[in-house]
Amino acid sequence: MAHQLLKGKRGIIFGALDENSIAWKTALRVKEEGAYFTLTNAPIALRMGKINELAKACDAQVIPADATSEQELHHLFTKSIEILGGKLDFVLHSIGMSPNVRKDKSYGDLNYDWFLKTLDISGVSFHKVLQTAEKTDAMNEWGSVVALSYIAAQRTFPDYSDMAQAKSVLESIARSYGYRFAKLKKVRVNTISQSPTKTTAGAGISGFDVFYDYAQMMSPLGNASAEDCANYIVLMFSDYTRMVTMQNLMHDGGFSSTGITEDLIERLTKP
Repeated sequence: MAHQLLKGKRGIIFGALDENSIAWKTALRVKEEGAYFTLTNAPIALRMGKINELAKACDAQVIPADATSEQELHHLFTKSIEILGGKLDFVLHSIGMSPNVRKDKSYGDLNYDWFLKTLDISGVSFHKVLQTAEKTDAMNEWGSVVALSYIAAQRTFPDYSDMAQAKSVLESIARSYGYRFAKLKKVRVNTISQSPTKTTAGAGISGFDVFYDYAQMMSPLGNASAEDCANYIVLMFSDYTRMVTMQNLMHDGGFSSTGITEDLIERLTKP
């Protein structure tokens, strides 16, 4: 059900790959709520995904941009303002990739060049997005920038590997740049720590299915779906959250506050 929470707002959505991705579902919901936006992803992701289908459904233009490239980000922001007819009210950073995870490298045998790529793509790119938004004066006052994180920034999950460090960097940037952007233009910056979600990227992590089931048992409300996350992002883009900034917001069905559950006890009780 749409309530026009974002009527007339403009923005950029990073990271929509296919219909399973949170960014994809967010784009559909943001459109329903009355916003206009451009879509972007790295050129290789555009070739692999189905973003043109999403663009058609949302009446949005696609602007290829590597989020690790300051030059391409500058073009993205200036072009988006031109296309949308004004400054931006929201940005979604939904970007994450680890070559070490993709190639099943053990955490004790990381390729450090790949590690740096993980940090750049999944963490430092958030700073580049925010810095570019500031330098191009792209954001309206009371705008909202959201990045997707994961609880591995605070806790250890063996197969998440160097992505855990990238998410820690991401959340730290949200606090530091959140302070700066709030003082400059009242722009708020937050991260959302989402439940394990059956996206194309998430499903590629070793042992994902087992962990997904474990998180389901550990979350009193169950795992938050990609659709649930899209709804939360809509709220964070809306004027109802104008005083929320520099936060890492847990969106995980209660997983992060639960020690153990009856479901898990029942599963582990010996006969």
